Amino acid sequence: MPSRQLYFCTLVFFGTLRYCAMVSLRTGFSHSTILDAHGKYRLRWRYDEGTITFETEVETKGYIGFGLSPNGAMALSDIVIGGVEKGKPYLQDYFADSSRKVHRDLQQNYRLEYGMENHTHTVLAFSRDLHTCDRSDKDITEDTVRVIWAYHSDDIGTSGPKYHGINRGRKSLRLLNPTITSRIPSETPYFDLKNLNVPVPSKDTTYWCQLFKIPEVSRKHHIIRIEPLIQHGHENLVHHILLYQCDSKLNESELDFGHECYHPNMPDSFLTCETVVFAWAIGGEGLTYPQHVGLSIGTSIDPVYVLMEIHFDNPDIQQGVLDSSGLRLFYTPELRQYDAGVIETGVWVSLYHMLPPGLTEYVSEGHCTQECLQESLDHEMPSGVRVFAVLMHSHLAGRAIRTRHFRDGQELQPLAQDEAFDFNFQEFQYLKEERLVLPQDNLITECKYSTKGRSNMTWGGLSTRDEMCLSYLLYYPRINLARCESLPEITGQLKFIGVKEILSPVTTWPFLIKSPRKYSNLTFMEAMDKFKWSKKRGKAFNKMVLQLPVNVRCSKWGQDEWSIQGVILSPPEMKSETSRPLTPCSAAPGLPIRGALITILCCMLAVSTWIPRCL
Repeated sequence: MPSRQLYFCTLVFFGTLRYCAMVSLRTGFSHSTILDAHGKYRLRWRYDEGTITFETEVETKGYIGFGLSPNGAMALSDIVIGGVEKGKPYLQDYFADSSRKVHRDLQQNYRLEYGMENHTHTVLAFSRDLHTCDRSDKDITEDTVRVIWAYHSDDIGTSGPKYHGINRGRKSLRLLNPTITSRIPSETPYFDLKNLNVPVPSKDTTYWCQLFKIPEVSRKHHIIRIEPLIQHGHENLVHHILLYQCDSKLNESELDFGHECYHPNMPDSFLTCETVVFAWAIGGEGLTYPQHVGLSIGTSIDPVYVLMEIHFDNPDIQQGVLDSSGLRLFYTPELRQYDAGVIETGVWVSLYHMLPPGLTEYVSEGHCTQECLQESLDHEMPSGVRVFAVLMHSHLAGRAIRTRHFRDGQELQPLAQDEAFDFNFQEFQYLKEERLVLPQDNLITECKYSTKGRSNMTWGGLSTRDEMCLSYLLYYPRINLARCESLPEITGQLKFIGVKEILSPVTTWPFLIKSPRKYSNLTFMEAMDKFKWSKKRGKAFNKMVLQLPVNVRCSKWGQDEWSIQGVILSPPEMKSETSRPLTPCSAAPGLPIRGALITILCCMLAVSTWIPRCL
């Protein structure tokens, strides 16, 4: 890369000296990613409180297109197109209407910073405000953003940009996600936990589990970074990877042995692996721990054996696929101040978590109750723990997730939130500031779903066609709390559809309905599907479920539990709900800031001079 930068500088120097001086700005970008599958389109960016700056480096001598889309498609996108022609950079702000027709934006909010090219590549840098108050622009927030991109071998020309053909694509990013700035030295030792040519079953959903032993170290070490090793071409096949701590007294004959998870014939040793120590989901790029925190290995309470669970999502039922994906873990003997832990919060994964069909919005809430936090924290860490990152997890019906935080009934700002959740992009969100969680707190993982287009119930479960609602909290110092979750009580849900009695004793799963006659001998799942759902009934069901008592899950490492586990509690009554912070455009929606100021000045003047129709 240094030689390329020098070449750019030399080339542009003979054209215009000022572009050469700006090359040094490239070192200031804190984020970087490749947008296409062949490494031809690289995006870098940085941001501050009000502005974001992008740099695109593309293998072309023609125009470069970059945009922000509401859903990854061209329609209603906010677009910028630019390039370098005859040594001079150019940039234009465009937008696409609902018919995907591209128009030049009358309000040019993208600012050209610099541009340059050599015989193979074009580099273009531009900036804009996070909130432009332009109806044709997309606000840039902490939510997931669908970035679209394109390029062409020719510049725009007088007739406008030519069609880009196959040189286009989309990628979901979190543009305002804070980063850990510390670098991992190149000589840092690491070890890999990888599948070895695992035959992926030719079915829709597979959870594959494999046991590994953590390399022995002579004394305590800290893992300081974990990154995915996804086999090339399997980026859409491997949906998520979980790493669990297992019983430290396992039979080593089962090491490096793989088997389908949650299968009747899987080894009994897999059942001892209950504590999540790391989670990665599709689209994520790995996790670097803060400089004062590390994942401990080498002590008596640290993982000796771990179970790696990989979720293969194979909706096309591909056959003959072999996978060698996994994780790479970097570790050091230079200890950090604190040991990191992971708490799984949200809705306990179960068939009792159910979503009616045909709804544009359905809300689920998973409670990490004050009772669970109080019992565990009072015993382990009365002063509380500090959360520094959150991974929010849902499946295909998920549209938005919030990890809400309450103290003494009052709502604080969410630990994390994403109002534009993308199933294909799930990664840890670093918090801007670490958040203290105290014994008197409540946490609620809130998931919004859309079941529009589905004709049957959606169930809580493992398949991506099923649903989950989870938040994985990375925190320190580590305490003995693995899961803090809840599940709505089933009886109230069955009463809603008219179930009066279940068949007892319960000898089958899912259990059977006894009465009324229309549901007799049906499983509760079949009865729920038989019920005639409508939008009105679905909305009423959702309102009722949110008020039902919940079954508390409050578990320790391994298979131990806190005493509150299994207790039925009423959901807490919260006194307030926070709203998202106001943006510069909130006071005058739809008006540019400049336009809003002119309007205000005009109206102020109108009071004394009677200027008509200032609006």
